[in-house]
Amino acid sequence: MFKRLKRDINAVFERDPAAKSVLEVILCYPGFHALVLHRIAHFLHKRGLIVLPRLISHFARLVTGIEIHPGAVIGEGVFIDHGMGVVIGETAEIGNNVTIYQGVTLGGTGKEKGKRHPTVRDNVVIGTGAQVLGAIEIGEGGRIGAGSVVLQPVPPGATVVGIPGRVVLHHGKKITPVNLNHVDLPDPVAQMLNCLQNQIDDLRMQLENLRCYRKEGEEETSDQAV
Repeated sequence: MFKRLKRDINAVFERDPAAKSVLEVILCYPGFHALVLHRIAHFLHKRGLIVLPRLISHFARLVTGIEIHPGAVIGEGVFIDHGMGVVIGETAEIGNNVTIYQGVTLGGTGKEKGKRHPTVRDNVVIGTGAQVLGAIEIGEGGRIGAGSVVLQPVPPGATVVGIPGRVVLHHGKKITPVNLNHVDLPDPVAQMLNCLQNQIDDLRMQLENLRCYRKEGEEETSDQAV
């Protein structure tokens, strides 16, 4: 337990330049508070208790704004930055060294029983406001762009952006240390619009050349007639 707490504290220093001291992290970081309370609730949940773990989870939500079901499995070195509005469902599984920003949902898509929430592998970064829904897997080292809605599995090392989420980069390599950039990512819609604009410019130029060629031909015909 203390080993995990130490790893969670170190994760804050590794990924948040605003952290200045251990005491500050322990007293002032809601993401850390939510993880500590969740680990207690999860311990009780695994031993068959129902109401007490849910009460602890509910208390953590009131205090931190982060809702984590006691059944969720969370690894070591997880960092929930700010965290307001984060929701993690009952059957969600989160690996080690995962970074989650505010407003993220790891949710389900219906009333089905069994596994219905995402599995997030090691070293994943999930950007602000991203929604990862269903029993899908986010591969190791993946990055989910801010505001994305992910409904399909994400390969290891891939970058996903958009609604619905699309894979725009896929290197297939582990990202070590964790790459926290979840904002400056490719925009597939903008790229497609740029391609269309380039094609329109090319067609416009061809049309202008055709008009000039036709005009020259008409002038030559007129001179010959004179």
